[in-house]
Amino acid sequence: MKLPEKFATEMEGLFARHPEIAREGFYESFDLEGRRGVRFSCSKTAPDVRPSLLKDLSEQLSPVPWCSCGYYISPDMSNRNPYYHAGVYYPQEPSAMLPAEVIAVKPGETVLDMCAAPGGKACRMGEDLHGSGLLVANEISFERSKALLRNIERSGIPNVVILNENPDNIARELPGFFDKILIDAPCSGEGMFRRDPRACRSYEEYGPAQIAPVQKSILDAADICLKDGGEIVYSTCTFCEDEDEGQIAAFMASHPGYEVICHPEIKGVTHNAEGSLLPGSMRIWPHISGGDGHFCVHLRKSGERRITKMSFVPSYKVPASARRGADLAREFLLSDILSEDGIRSLPDVPFTCHGSGLFLIEFDEKLFEHLKTVKTGLYIGDFKAVSNKTVFSPSNSLALWLSRRMIREDSYIALDYGDDRVIRYLKGETITAEDCRAKKNGSVVIGVKDYPLGFGKISGQTIKNLYPKAWRIM
Repeated sequence: MKLPEKFATEMEGLFARHPEIAREGFYESFDLEGRRGVRFSCSKTAPDVRPSLLKDLSEQLSPVPWCSCGYYISPDMSNRNPYYHAGVYYPQEPSAMLPAEVIAVKPGETVLDMCAAPGGKACRMGEDLHGSGLLVANEISFERSKALLRNIERSGIPNVVILNENPDNIARELPGFFDKILIDAPCSGEGMFRRDPRACRSYEEYGPAQIAPVQKSILDAADICLKDGGEIVYSTCTFCEDEDEGQIAAFMASHPGYEVICHPEIKGVTHNAEGSLLPGSMRIWPHISGGDGHFCVHLRKSGERRITKMSFVPSYKVPASARRGADLAREFLLSDILSEDGIRSLPDVPFTCHGSGLFLIEFDEKLFEHLKTVKTGLYIGDFKAVSNKTVFSPSNSLALWLSRRMIREDSYIALDYGDDRVIRYLKGETITAEDCRAKKNGSVVIGVKDYPLGFGKISGQTIKNLYPKAWRIM
């Protein structure tokens, strides 16, 4: 492909400054098809079950060296796959898996993804919380926040807030709030040239000079949001040192007290050595490893970090008109769906009402009342008045939050991976319930093997499809 002349000149300077990085094959790599990858959910899949999932996928997948749950895939793997719709895996460019692996979120932490759409890194961080702590995923573009919302819901992450905000506003409202912050910063996109022709045009129109001030402002906001002793992972998909090593070196100079956390050598990832502009920072090169161009650095702020336990604080009272809906939602779960394990796993907090929607929220919602929110907590479903009575309709987000062990044996329809009823269900068609031990009437969860997909209503051997129209495959 024809690369921008300015980019080629910049790269020649970079290779001259870093003779340890092989130049041979770099330009030719832009004429090759980029590798694709999938990352298995860390909350829905354990390492010991992934081999059987790989067998179902009929893929001879090889592991991505820098991601414990990532695999390279063949180009024809479809997003129509039922495991994708169950949130079992997330399609992700292999290099983009590095930052969330590096930040290594732990249960109980409060974490922020400052530039989260479409959501691959945010989902990984939310999965690593395992239901304890809080993920705040922000996207400044409202249109892009819609894709982020869908991916978060598919992943089944309960303790999450999705914001549509400017980073400065988050810093104003939540100073010193977060244990860890991931910044996958907007950049000139040089690493994306071979994957997206628009990246070349954008580079020629804007280039690094216009994007660097935006990156600086995001970093400044992150510093305000971060606790003492907290951590930032900053990443880009560009090779430009002004946006990468230079940007972070300038940030550390203007914000004393930060240090780079060095990571062990990983195959396919180059580490900047002592004496370089930013020792300990990392790069992935398209001609050296199976991934697009990527930069990543892990920073720690000085001071002692104290983990703040997120506890439920009732923020808004449920209106009298909604109490019956909330009661019906809990009755639906306790009587129709949940096993004994599920009942024990259901947090003992009242459902929160927003309009006709019910949400499971285990944190103080007032923290975000002056910020533009797209999603707060786990969306349980809706209630409405029908013929002088209140009716509750569960959301598909609820089904995807549930694990197999949380669901009663007679309320779960487990379909084999190759069963044509799986695709028919995802298309919104009525399906049958032969050869299963389900109850004869009432609400059920439809799943592929042990992975829930959504709800249905069973009557005898017939299951009415409740899979949302907006989620159906064509």
